[in-house]
Amino acid sequence: MSDSATATLFPGFRHERRQVAAGVHINLRVGGSGPPLLMLHGHPQTHAIWHKVAPQLALSHTLVLCDLRGYGDSAKPAGGVDHASYAKRTMAADMLAVMEALGHARFDIIAHDRGARVAHRLAADHPQAVRRLVLLDVAPTLEMYEHTGEAFARAYWHWFFLIQPAPLPERLIEADPAAYVRDVMGRRSAGLAPFHPLALAEYQRCLAQPGSAHALCEDYRAAAGIDLDHDRADRAAGRMLEMPVLALWGEQGAVHRCFRPLEAWQRVARVVEGGPLRCGHYIAEEAPEALLERVLPFLAAQ
Repeated sequence: MSDSATATLFPGFRHERRQVAAGVHINLRVGGSGPPLLMLHGHPQTHAIWHKVAPQLALSHTLVLCDLRGYGDSAKPAGGVDHASYAKRTMAADMLAVMEALGHARFDIIAHDRGARVAHRLAADHPQAVRRLVLLDVAPTLEMYEHTGEAFARAYWHWFFLIQPAPLPERLIEADPAAYVRDVMGRRSAGLAPFHPLALAEYQRCLAQPGSAHALCEDYRAAAGIDLDHDRADRAAGRMLEMPVLALWGEQGAVHRCFRPLEAWQRVARVVEGGPLRCGHYIAEEAPEALLERVLPFLAAQ
């Protein structure tokens, strides 16, 4: 494990590993003081995405920055036939176990991309644990799959590449993991300019670890299968998120171009506010000040 890069990005934060299931640990960093705030990253990244906003948030909150199962320095268990090891329900249970182990029975969440899908499931399955929820640059998974068109498929090609049967996508990613990170992230609207060199190096280091490519693919395979089953069951039962939700997305990104995110979240949550920010997909690294301007008042509300 390499801790020096993220230690530099998060001065004063302590580093931990918490076991959440047999053979499964979650890598995390904790800092700040105040009410607990769980922060979850997306693909193909790690908790390093939060380094630009963490100092300000840590003034008012105890931050828990986690690497999702399969990402960063967290465990990378093998996927099964139904990909349940990477179901968002399973990944959400990981995060709940981390927060409970740290003594936080109820907490807020800020989550981006894949992390936002984990956060959505955590809030749906464990509503008593989530006070307020901030979701960054996503629409609900079921909504996105049910309304996929050519423009979205071209922009989010990786959704359909990564779900191909193993080991095809794994083999291609493992041939040059650093190039995969550069290509996936650098071909978005802002290029590679927003990313701190230490953070970018962390994303590349972690994807090069044994099992990382498989875990990343399993995350997406679960999203195209078992996760949709869980989402459809919620819809059929009329279950909705009851806590306040803030949905923010980049006006230069595919989610803004291809979907109506606010309306989509209003179909699965009762109290939703939000809108686009002047940036692309990687909001916390492209527009940290704008993100903080929206998030801090939302979290401060009772």
